[in-house]
Amino acid sequence: MSKRRPQSRASQLGALLSQPLVYGAVRALAAGVNIAGLETSVRTARVAGGAFAQAPFNRKRLDRARANLRWVSPGWSDEQIERTAVDAYRHLITLAMEVACTPRMITPDGWAARVEVGDLRDAVGRLLSDRPAILITGHCGNWEILGAWVASLGIPIHALYRPLDLAPLDRWLRRTRQYRGLGLIDKFGAFRLIPEYFRRGESVAFIADQNAGDRGVFVPFFDRLASSYKSIGLLAMEFGVPIICGGARRLGVPGERGLRYHISVDDIITPDDWADRPDPLFYITARYRRSIERMVMQAPEQYLWMHRAWKSRPRFEKTGRPFPGSLRAKLEELPWMTQASLDRIIARSAQDAQEYTASRRDKPAPPTAAH
Repeated sequence: MSKRRPQSRASQLGALLSQPLVYGAVRALAAGVNIAGLETSVRTARVAGGAFAQAPFNRKRLDRARANLRWVSPGWSDEQIERTAVDAYRHLITLAMEVACTPRMITPDGWAARVEVGDLRDAVGRLLSDRPAILITGHCGNWEILGAWVASLGIPIHALYRPLDLAPLDRWLRRTRQYRGLGLIDKFGAFRLIPEYFRRGESVAFIADQNAGDRGVFVPFFDRLASSYKSIGLLAMEFGVPIICGGARRLGVPGERGLRYHISVDDIITPDDWADRPDPLFYITARYRRSIERMVMQAPEQYLWMHRAWKSRPRFEKTGRPFPGSLRAKLEELPWMTQASLDRIIARSAQDAQEYTASRRDKPAPPTAAH
């Protein structure tokens, strides 16, 4: 897992001075949501999200969302791309409102009024057994609802998360998430804790679509190589645990029945699935990424398209080397890989290599030291 980056003294002081103001503002917002009601607050959030998306200071991120959508859905019209890019911001602000109300909405006795479920028999059966599992979702739909719902069933589960820089806000968010029994694991040093949870038969959840940096394993994500966490596949292989890929998406906007959510499982990857693969780690990682793709496209307006999911690039692209034959062979081994997707992955890799080279050429040289 990643190491915590040290902060400068100036950054630490600035964060310390801003903590009371930020914490007070967030708690006031949460109180306002609970007083006004979630449905009313969500309508306000959608207006605020749309305004934020199109604000001049957000132009760069909105352009990134548009570009990502054009790649993922080349057949979409400009109007559909624009609407979905802006809706992603409406979704993000709505999600913040929902976090404040999750402990009230998702309770052992009351979750059925808000949640409908797909066929979860196999997944729930595995979670209720004495064997642990790894749960996977992405930044699609409402992952907070998903974790709270699993915990409300009395299933011991621990979610990996990155602590917030503002300590009071982090403590409040931890209390909110842990209210119904969801455990939280600090991502910094998590590898020391997860094996113990597995030995106790307790499951661990990951949001698995973040950029994993230069040391990640590069697998396709919407026909473009994306750096993905090795840790998920390595843990599954070491402990022989299944990987359950699922999500929770919001069903429309508030109406007469209020806000509702649909929870479903997209895929279950078992040790038998990767046992005979030539590169099990690559297969596992590519398969859970493919599952996240499908979950995203069930409700593309509920995905964070402004994130830099493809930020890190493989070494061969950065050094100007040809697409590796070994990587091509791994891609061809994936059972779902088509020739059209393979061609698109290779073509996009060449484009990314050119863009990386151009960005380095245009980057100003560092100042030389005076003698």
